[in-house]
Amino acid sequence: MRILHVLSAEFFAGSVAYAVQLAEAHRAQGHQVWVVADADSLPTGATLVWAGVSNRSYRQRLRNARIIRQVVKREQIDVVHCHSRAASWVSYFALRGLAVPLVSTVHGRQHLHTSTSLFDVYGDKVIAICANLREHLITEVKMDAAKIVAIPNGVAFGSGELASENSTLRISFIGRFNGGKGERAAALLEQVFPALLREFSTLRVALIGGELQHLPAAGKTALAQLQAKFGERIEVVGFTADVPGWLARTTLVIGAGRVAIEALGAGRPVLALGEASYAGLVTEESFASAAAYNFGDISAQQSPSEVDFAALLADAQGFLRQPQAVSAALRQQVRAHYNLDTVAARVLEVYQAARMQKAVPSFIPVLMYHKIPDVPLATKHQIYVTKENFEKHLAYFKQQKLTPITFADYLKYASGELPLREFPRRPIILTFDDGYTDNYTNLLPLMQQYGYRGVLYLLGDANIRYNQWDADFDPDEPRSEIMDLAQKRAFVAAGWEIGAHTMSHPRLTTLPLPEAATEIQRSKTALETALETEIVSFAYPYGDLNEPVKAAVREAGFSLGVATDTGGMTIEDDRMQVFRVNMFPNESTSSLFKKTSPWYRKYYRWKRGK
Repeated sequence: MRILHVLSAEFFAGSVAYAVQLAEAHRAQGHQVWVVADADSLPTGATLVWAGVSNRSYRQRLRNARIIRQVVKREQIDVVHCHSRAASWVSYFALRGLAVPLVSTVHGRQHLHTSTSLFDVYGDKVIAICANLREHLITEVKMDAAKIVAIPNGVAFGSGELASENSTLRISFIGRFNGGKGERAAALLEQVFPALLREFSTLRVALIGGELQHLPAAGKTALAQLQAKFGERIEVVGFTADVPGWLARTTLVIGAGRVAIEALGAGRPVLALGEASYAGLVTEESFASAAAYNFGDISAQQSPSEVDFAALLADAQGFLRQPQAVSAALRQQVRAHYNLDTVAARVLEVYQAARMQKAVPSFIPVLMYHKIPDVPLATKHQIYVTKENFEKHLAYFKQQKLTPITFADYLKYASGELPLREFPRRPIILTFDDGYTDNYTNLLPLMQQYGYRGVLYLLGDANIRYNQWDADFDPDEPRSEIMDLAQKRAFVAAGWEIGAHTMSHPRLTTLPLPEAATEIQRSKTALETALETEIVSFAYPYGDLNEPVKAAVREAGFSLGVATDTGGMTIEDDRMQVFRVNMFPNESTSSLFKKTSPWYRKYYRWKRGK
């Protein structure tokens, strides 16, 4: 892809570091990247274009918008990614009238005033860096939940734990010294560091970060007093590019956001103190909660941000009296959650989603079939369409000029492997669950006759040869045979997409999560091995899912998860819960018209509230 980042880079904040690392990760994957920023240089090989993004005068904003529009058109940019409200504002106007999507990463809480809610400049997709920020954008900013995805800032961790460079006892406060962070630093200088320096005679306190000249007056006074009393034990470092070196010389870090992430990933203990709250010493047990706050920086709801500095002092004293290393399990949690390659892959998915939503804004009908028998079946489940009736469906699709595609096809258009200008005017996705033998004898020949391909969802356990999840529990339910390996391979040879449907067809939400995750992951591996084809989509048995199950599907490496009668208005509202339309034995021409119409999803939601 051809990606343009737009930054406010007056100083090298965490958001700038994140954007630069993201740009480098995508460049390493072969994508072409440009950066528009108010910086003469940045540590990236991306093409840098100067613009006064931080300058909010209307004259400069118009110049910035003009510069961005020129870059977009000249370089044929596929997606613009902004990293501040100022950047989003100018990019929003720069892209007016162009078919180029705008993605914004929101790094912190937004000011709550009327224009923020009424005038959404953040574009087609929004990335919130933590769970609390996503909730804030939905509940307080009133942003459309469907376009917001929570993806943490990625970090390029080193290969291992930092080795301590010496045995000096040192606390390092790392962060900016202006705004809310500056107020926290001032309170530490007044209320925490004096007591610690008195109790621990060898302790050193390092102050690391930019904007030190903007430290509040009370903080400057307290700092001067500490320097006068403790001399060289107060280390005023200011901005430095050698944060890893200081982490190696630090016993305990106080900080939030990216500081906390990098410290924990390097094996340094952290007291998580941010603009919103104090989250305490980060442990395996508290990690998920601390991460939701971005380690103290972001609250979900507007609330007083008072910190109990007496509690923080007690926590610091307790730790320094008996220092403990960060556990291997916590380091692994942090490194997995913020892994730059994983984050870059998810952000790339957001880019693709924004492109597709821009190019294909309507509902794409995804139809769900099961059995295609010769004659009607005596079953209460009604999950069949006879061969005769199914041929009528195909004839209707042909008459209506509907073009069947697969999810694998869709992803190729999204990634740019296939040109968007060739995307069908009226696409439809035909899916078939379980892999019954009549799919081979009846379905495949009919689809080939019409020149169509579909998506076949199969179980990973090849030893399951009939619908045992139904027939074994209900004596009135007919036994229906499942295809053998050679029959399944015939679908691959015919150009069909094969998707996974778990190993054994359980209700996933009724299983312990590790067991459900195993069912999901093993089915992908087993099918890819047996059928020698890439598996990109997953179908939830019974349409049974919840957020942890969806997360397990994503973590297993699937690009899409398809549901049953639940999901977003479009595929890109939630790739892990794609809405599918149930098909029944007695579909009529009018029901086929309804279920394949671009307005059907809105109609279904209105009628059933789903």
